[in-house]
Amino acid sequence: MPDTLTDRYWRLPPITRTLGTWMFVTSIGVHFGHIPFHWLKYNQFYLRFPPEIWRLATGCLITGGELSILFDTYFFCNAASYLEKNHPRMRRQEDFICFGFQLILLCQGIDYFGSSIPFRTLTHAFIVALTYTATQRQQGLQVNHMFIPIHFHAPLTPYAMIFISLLLGGRAEFILGVYGIVAGHLWEFLTRIYPELGGGSNFLKTPAFMTRLVRFANGDKRQYFSSSGVTGGYTTGATSGSSNGPLPDFWRTKGNGRRLG
Repeated sequence: MPDTLTDRYWRLPPITRTLGTWMFVTSIGVHFGHIPFHWLKYNQFYLRFPPEIWRLATGCLITGGELSILFDTYFFCNAASYLEKNHPRMRRQEDFICFGFQLILLCQGIDYFGSSIPFRTLTHAFIVALTYTATQRQQGLQVNHMFIPIHFHAPLTPYAMIFISLLLGGRAEFILGVYGIVAGHLWEFLTRIYPELGGGSNFLKTPAFMTRLVRFANGDKRQYFSSSGVTGGYTTGATSGSSNGPLPDFWRTKGNGRRLG
């Protein structure tokens, strides 16, 4: 029985499925006038008071209009799902989340220092950066892209994306694609090339607090408090191998209790 679109949707890894759904639904709301665009667009002055830090993420999750709503969402889910499931440096959910934030910050840093007129959304740059990172692990794989009738090596996919964006989207989309390639290459250089070949340190490791937050969000509160150094001052019978009861283990080693009075 062939897979349906619903089957493919539910087979997406959880973070990719959540972000892809947000991207699709929010973009429809923005382009059809149901959600004010100025609430979500990227703004370099998000650090003003009160801070609008949500723009760090939402500015990279709004697609273009018309068919771009479908194509951008598809390309995002295609690259992000591969990274979340198969990339050797993203075996944990917190690694993938941290990678996404790092890539977004790199795109925004390039836009801040490299453009005199900032873009209102950086979604295309983010998608190209995701694709660049994913295809670096697909050496030797032959692929094609959209209506290009020839097959080429997978690492060339982001360059095909910016070429098509130049034809269909114009100069602005092309510049965003270049931002994405630069951001993806910077992340590869800082996390793999420089530490492994240059003998340097990887400064973009997943912080410990991200691991604790993910465990807490997944409902694993016991591991969250344990990794935080807060144990609550008790051990349960299930973990100590003793009989169940509300008292700590060391009370049970003092012999039979005696009644007072």
